[in-house]
Amino acid sequence: MPKSLKILPDEMRRAGQIEFTPIPLNQYRRTLKEELDRFAREDLVRIYRDMLIIRTFESMLDSVKKTGGYRGIAYNHRGPAHLSIGQEAAAVGQAFLLDVNDHIFGSHRSHGEILAKGLSAIEKLPEETLQQIMERYWDGATLRVVEKRIEQAPEGPPLHKESEVRNLAIDYLLYGALAEIFGRETGFNKGMGGSMHAFFPPFGIYPNNAIVGGSADISVGAALYKRVQRKPGIVICNIGDAAITCGPTWEAMCFANMDQFKTLFEEPYRGGLPIIFNFVNNFYGMGGQLVGETGGFGILARVGAGLNASQMHAERIDGYNPLAVIDAIARKKEILAKGEGPVLLDTVTYRYSGHSPSDASSYREKSEVEEWQRIDSLITYRRELLEAGLITESELETMQQAVETAILRAYLKAIDLDISPRANLFQPGCLLEQTMFSNQHVESLDNTRKPVTLLPHQENPRVQRLASRSRSGIGPDGTPLPKSRCIGIRDALFEAILDCFETDPTLIAYGEENRDWGGAFGVYQGLTESLPYHRLFNAPIAEGAIVGTAVGYALEGGRALVEIMYCDFIGRAGDEIFNQLAKWQAMSGGLLRMPVVVRVSVGSKYGAQHSQDWTSLCAHIPGLKVVFPATPYDAKGLMYAALTGTDPVIFFESQRIYDQPELFHGAEGVPEGRYMVPIGQPDVKRTGEDITILSVGATLYRALEAADILEKEYNLKAEIIDARSLVPFDYAPVLESVKKTGRILLTSDACERGSILQTFAAKIAHFAFDDLDAPPIVVGARNWITPPDEIEESFFPYPSDILDAIHTHILPLPGYTPKRVCDKSDLLWRSREGV
Repeated sequence: MPKSLKILPDEMRRAGQIEFTPIPLNQYRRTLKEELDRFAREDLVRIYRDMLIIRTFESMLDSVKKTGGYRGIAYNHRGPAHLSIGQEAAAVGQAFLLDVNDHIFGSHRSHGEILAKGLSAIEKLPEETLQQIMERYWDGATLRVVEKRIEQAPEGPPLHKESEVRNLAIDYLLYGALAEIFGRETGFNKGMGGSMHAFFPPFGIYPNNAIVGGSADISVGAALYKRVQRKPGIVICNIGDAAITCGPTWEAMCFANMDQFKTLFEEPYRGGLPIIFNFVNNFYGMGGQLVGETGGFGILARVGAGLNASQMHAERIDGYNPLAVIDAIARKKEILAKGEGPVLLDTVTYRYSGHSPSDASSYREKSEVEEWQRIDSLITYRRELLEAGLITESELETMQQAVETAILRAYLKAIDLDISPRANLFQPGCLLEQTMFSNQHVESLDNTRKPVTLLPHQENPRVQRLASRSRSGIGPDGTPLPKSRCIGIRDALFEAILDCFETDPTLIAYGEENRDWGGAFGVYQGLTESLPYHRLFNAPIAEGAIVGTAVGYALEGGRALVEIMYCDFIGRAGDEIFNQLAKWQAMSGGLLRMPVVVRVSVGSKYGAQHSQDWTSLCAHIPGLKVVFPATPYDAKGLMYAALTGTDPVIFFESQRIYDQPELFHGAEGVPEGRYMVPIGQPDVKRTGEDITILSVGATLYRALEAADILEKEYNLKAEIIDARSLVPFDYAPVLESVKKTGRILLTSDACERGSILQTFAAKIAHFAFDDLDAPPIVVGARNWITPPDEIEESFFPYPSDILDAIHTHILPLPGYTPKRVCDKSDLLWRSREGV
């Protein structure tokens, strides 16, 4: 909402019409002979070789899935295999001009793209570099298998005659990809990615995605990294035509087309994102087809006209002609180099096989497939090579033999459990237990340069204002100070965030209303003065894209702090949080890091769609760290831990207590400097010996109120423990407390059913069974929708609910009358009714 961009009524109400320029469709018309002035003979032949490698590789997998083996050699592959037979020209043509700085992201049907990009990289990289990549990747584990000679594996003629290293690298690419597909620890991602998620960063091959459209916003984040970190190369997002109707794709394209990249970002960061949205258009999304059935635009390239004035330079190209694809990529790369992206390509191709080998293609006529097979790229391009005199039949037969023996070598090694074992996930400390989190702390992800800021730290106006405030909420005489005179939670968060911006040049922040307004709840007030646009900016109201782009930004090597305002909006970013953010570290076998912090607030006063505590949803998903500080000291320390860590953190904050001062660290209160609160460590906020109360988030203060009543009226001293973190969580302090008190109550603002507190309670009952005098009791919000503010007290847990639960289920309180009936019969009735 920059004041410099005025929205004027005269301009907005002016009469006129929008004019569109023609969108090119299949305009490439040059023959192979005519291209001899642009291509060397060796390059034109290599294009065919690469298409043949992909076809043979995919046909091998098709045989494995349909017959249980390849060339009479049995193997039972239980995983998926979404094949791209028929799409080879589109993949090879796209990769031909790309180098390792150009990064591709793909879909579940990506084997061909992986091989094409890898073969292109092998051709361009120096031999010494290739050798180093193979030797260093997984400490050479994959290379050692490739170099190993086994009796059954044929040698055959080389695929690359001029270079032994390049020939070895081709074997390395084929084996590494296939071993990954077969779930072997010597695969590119240690078998944890499998068929649909394989990738190999040294060749510019970035994660492929099993979710339709899932790579769209991740690719935009990767392009954002290249733009704001000024890195070379472009990003290509390869997604299917059916992905055009997915929410993540639309959000990604809207995000990528934001005007501010070209208007508000400062030089030299200004310019359109260097990304091509390449819709690999095989005309089918599983069994449905967009043309005439599930879509309405007819020609997919038409969509570009609706997204920006340049129509995203949209174009339909013939993906059955590799030279047409090369021509298009060359022209689009020039557009991106000028800062005029993004670009949309509608690449026409076709898959001969079904969605997967189990798909019999009953939704389409056999004659349709046969029509496409008549113009098969491997047939037509081969014929052109022969007619141009660039290759002989004998040379083609030798090439065919070389490809088939190379694929067979890779197959024989990949199915051999002795040399290509699977990860042993049954043992403690197994691969997945080591790689779910990277658990590193790095203050700066790029130590080669200083962060770009607009002001020295001490000149920031908010820093100056906060300097006059008390760091503690308790005055010298021991009495509480007015909140307006103290550092509150929002201030503590600001201090940590600004300091991290001044330390890590890769750190950027964006979300809804982040710039100028100061964030929805004032945490970012003061950041606008210190940070240029390319480091702090407003995003569209597109929560999926906000989180998804952060994933891509982090995969490329940056650190992102993104905000989606209310945690109720987590549902709008469900796939991006639960399927993308949480999983890529583990699916990479530990190769990748995911330094992303997602700030979300838990609301109140706003009813059913803005006042929910969804901590338990996030805690349920493996791969996410989840924190919920309730004090300024903890908020600042946990934000430092999150913003210097290398794992994804969902950072919950409560709107109820943004202005809450520090009450638990004496006169010092919140330290001015940098410090970390370890993620996963609960904290004893008040000692006691009669009952333990474990709280999450803002219920800490209601638990303290209840503890005051217990001590004053019933002579019971409660030990109050603030969870601070939900994942990970160290039970030791809680178990130590329960050993002393024999009783525990757990409370949070999340609905009681399915709450993480139920997991905590079950674990405590298991670990501390002999120490408990009563079962652990959970006091959460009712299992209702959140009612309006005026009657919120009927929904969220308050001190009286804590006292009711203690009296009814743990320890009868003399003379106490429960405010609300909550005995066993009522609880059973509510469960039957689902409330």
